[in-house]
Amino acid sequence: MLTRWIATPVSALALIVTAACGGGTAANNGAPDANKTVQINGAGATFPAPIYSKWFADYAKAHPDVAINYQPIGSGGGVRQLTAQTVFFGASDSPMTDEQLKAAPGPVLHVPMVLGADVPVYNLAGITDLKFTGPLLADIYLGKIKKWNDAAIATLNPGVKLPATDIAVAHRSDASGTTFIWVDFLSKVSPEWKMTVGASAAVNWPVGVGGKGNDGVAGIVSQTPGAIGYVELTYALQNDIAFGSVQNAAGEFVKASPDAVSKAAAGATIPDDFRVSITNAPGAGAYPISSFTWLLLYQQPSDTQRAKLMVDFARWALTEGQKYAAGLHYAPVPDSVVQRELTALATIKVS
Repeated sequence: MLTRWIATPVSALALIVTAACGGGTAANNGAPDANKTVQINGAGATFPAPIYSKWFADYAKAHPDVAINYQPIGSGGGVRQLTAQTVFFGASDSPMTDEQLKAAPGPVLHVPMVLGADVPVYNLAGITDLKFTGPLLADIYLGKIKKWNDAAIATLNPGVKLPATDIAVAHRSDASGTTFIWVDFLSKVSPEWKMTVGASAAVNWPVGVGGKGNDGVAGIVSQTPGAIGYVELTYALQNDIAFGSVQNAAGEFVKASPDAVSKAAAGATIPDDFRVSITNAPGAGAYPISSFTWLLLYQQPSDTQRAKLMVDFARWALTEGQKYAAGLHYAPVPDSVVQRELTALATIKVS
């Protein structure tokens, strides 16, 4: 089943994923009945929701005794529910902080599942290929650049007829890994952004209107002439929203693609706990607003039956499941990282 991810409220997306995965709710994590389908509930990032929906649906076809129900409520919500143990697994595009890990009732393993890109989406009639630098995006989101025909935008885009209309800034209203990726990049390229706003899954936005989930921001931008926002690449492509090229650390203007995201990951040093940022990565052709997205699993769960099933799913997704990444505009995890992840998955208590 390949779901088209349209700009609808996140609750509707949750229903789509639930339908693909056999139904159920975010609670109900009691001991499974060996004679029935085992339901495993998770929640978190909207960034990887399209490929998670595909994976969970395909996995269910091959394993009809397992139903994985995923609620794409945002990375912050996923971390909160994982910590509260109202779901069995979480998902996030921003690694859990040291403080969040300490607050969790047990050690949590970060499992990078796929890579993706944040893209600057905009709604300008007849204009489909603008160029942006990181400092320019920071100044727009700081409220310093207010008009589309501002000299800073026009200089980067000679020959483009830019309207003298106001820029309507859209951002996430919820705690979001997609936001973390965006502001992590802005903090690396704009000292003013780093000092005044910073990098977190939830920030105090200087300007703009908020939307819930990637779909919420996509909806605001698609419905608001003059709007600019940021969403994961799949949401831009499947909703036919224009998105721009972004200047990377090598000075190139790069359009997001699975290949450009892979180039961003190619030179990254991946720590043993897999918590890493690859925004503004060096190297030719690297897209600068790229990131891993993580599955979050307790290493010492009390429910070892579900743990074994989730470990088996993760192994499948990291091997056979990676072939679906490019078709949904994600980049596969590098093979060298996958091998380390498979080793790490063996540390989860399954019996």
